[in-house]
Amino acid sequence: MTTRTVWILLLAGLLTLGGCQDSGTSNDNDPQTLAEPAAETVSADAASADESMGDETQTPPRNFARLGEQRGLLSRTSAATPGYVFFNPLISDTTYLVDLDGQVVHTWTSRFGMSGGIYLKDNGNLMRAGVDPNAPVFGGGGQGGWFEELTWDGDVVWEFHFASEQYRPHHDFALKPNGNILAIAWEAKTVEEAIAAGRNPEEIPRAGVWPDWIVELQPKGNNDAEIVWQWRLWDHVVQEFDESQDNYGVVADHPERLDINAVHLEEPVTQEELDRNRAAGFAVSNATVDNRGADLYHMNAINYNAELDLIAVSLPGLSEIFVIDASTTTEEAASGTGGRWGSGGDILYRWGNPANYGRNDSDQRLGFQHDVSWVTNGSSGDVRLLVFNNNVPGADPGQSAVYEIKLPLTETGFELPDDAAYGPAELVWRYMTEDPMDFFSPFVSGAQRLDNGNTLVTEGVSGRFFEVDKNGNVVWNYMTPYSGDMRNPDGTTPQPVGPFIYGTFRSTHVAVDHPALAGRELTPLDPQPPAHEPQGN
Repeated sequence: MTTRTVWILLLAGLLTLGGCQDSGTSNDNDPQTLAEPAAETVSADAASADESMGDETQTPPRNFARLGEQRGLLSRTSAATPGYVFFNPLISDTTYLVDLDGQVVHTWTSRFGMSGGIYLKDNGNLMRAGVDPNAPVFGGGGQGGWFEELTWDGDVVWEFHFASEQYRPHHDFALKPNGNILAIAWEAKTVEEAIAAGRNPEEIPRAGVWPDWIVELQPKGNNDAEIVWQWRLWDHVVQEFDESQDNYGVVADHPERLDINAVHLEEPVTQEELDRNRAAGFAVSNATVDNRGADLYHMNAINYNAELDLIAVSLPGLSEIFVIDASTTTEEAASGTGGRWGSGGDILYRWGNPANYGRNDSDQRLGFQHDVSWVTNGSSGDVRLLVFNNNVPGADPGQSAVYEIKLPLTETGFELPDDAAYGPAELVWRYMTEDPMDFFSPFVSGAQRLDNGNTLVTEGVSGRFFEVDKNGNVVWNYMTPYSGDMRNPDGTTPQPVGPFIYGTFRSTHVAVDHPALAGRELTPLDPQPPAHEPQGN
C-alpha cells in the first residue's frame, strides 16, 4: 500500500491515527548503510507505508494524532539544551515561545492563518508566512499569500501580499543574511503549456499544473517587496515521452534536470467525495475536481547556505531533495550555464529517489519527506544536510526517521559516478525508534541540529517536539496543548488538518544567548494561555 493510498484511506475514514509514548531508542552515531527496503514505484506514490487492516492478530489501529494523550511537558533531563522553543499550530493565529518547563513565556498574534515557515530575527522580530483566504485558483496544504514581520510586542512593521491567478506562495521560506526572503510559490501552467513541455497529456489535470517557483523578495517600506531573483523548476525539465515537444532527451543522461513525467496524476475524485473531504477538514476552499493533482512536486522546505550560496529544497512529490546554485543571475538561473558552479539553475545535486533520473530503480531512500537544512560541522569542512524522512520506504507499519547525510561536494562540484546515483550510500547519523509505533508523522514535521550536536525533532501531526542527543536519547519531550480555532470565510480551516488539531509545521529551538532574547525578561505568563480541549475528551 503506497503513502498516497494510505491518505486516500485516511480521507475515507478507514484508518485511525497516532502513536505511543516514546521509548527514546535510536540507532547509534556510527555511519550506517541505508538498508531500508526499496519502494516499488518511482512516482509520488513511491513512499511505501503499509498498514495492517482487518486482521486482529496484526498491529492495532494507530493514534498518531496522539489525541487523548497527556500534553505539556512530558520529560526533561539535565542534558536538555538551555533555551526556548517556538511554534505556531497550523490552525492557530498565535506563535508560542515556551521554556524548557513547557511554560509559555511569550506569544505573538497574527490576523492570518499559518502557511508554514516562521523565523525569529536577531532584533526579536518574527517573520511569518500567512494564508490569504481569498486567494484565487491555487489551494492545497501549505497554502499562503501573505508575508509579515511582527515586532517583539506584536506590532506589524511590514506585510506583503503575494498571490494572483498566476502564482501563490506556499509552505516555507528562508531568510537571507541581507534580510531578503527566499519564498516557494506555485505558478500556473495551462494544459497546453504542459503538453508543449513534454508532459503526458493523460497525466495532466483539466486545470493544468502548478510547478514550483522560488522568488527572492526584497522588502520595501511597510507593505511592498521587489523580486530581485528567481528560479523556476519549469526551466529545468527533461522528457522522453514525445520527441515532437520541447525538452526531449534521455532522462538518464540528464540528472541535472527533472523528468517532467516522474510524478503520476492522482486518482480522480467526484464532487461528492471532494465535498465530503472538505467537510472532514481534508480539503481546502480552492480544491476542485479539475485541479486535483496540479501540485505535482509539492516543494515544502527551503534552506539557504550563505557560505556556499546554495539552496536546498525538499520535493516530497518526488521523494527527493535538490540543491541549486543561488549565486546565479535570474537569466543564468533559467539556463544551464553560469554561477559559481557553472551550471546555471540546473540541479547540482539530488538525493532520495534516483529512479527519478534513471538510476538505481530499487534504491529509494526518502518517502514524502519534509524539512531539509544545512548542518554546520565545525572545522571538518564537511557539507551536510539534515532531513526529516516522514515515510521510510518499505517500513511496515509506517515509520519516520531523521537522517544526516554528507554531501559528495568537491572544489569542482558534486560528484556523480557514471551510471550510478548520487551518494551517499551511508548515513552520518540517524534517529529512528526501534518500535515504529513510537515515532511516525506522515506529513509536516522537521528537525533542527543544535550547536551542541543535539537535535530538536518535530513530530508535526501530533504537535510533539522533542530533543535527542547524539546517541538518540530523548532529553526533552513536550506535546503542545495548544491548537486553534481559525476559520476561513467559508468555514474551512487555514490548512487541511482533519483530525490533526495539534498539527504543527515545525518547531524551532532558540538558544539562551540568541541576540533576539538579549535584555528581555522571559518569565512564564500568568495566567498561562488556555489549553485546547478536543471535543469528546
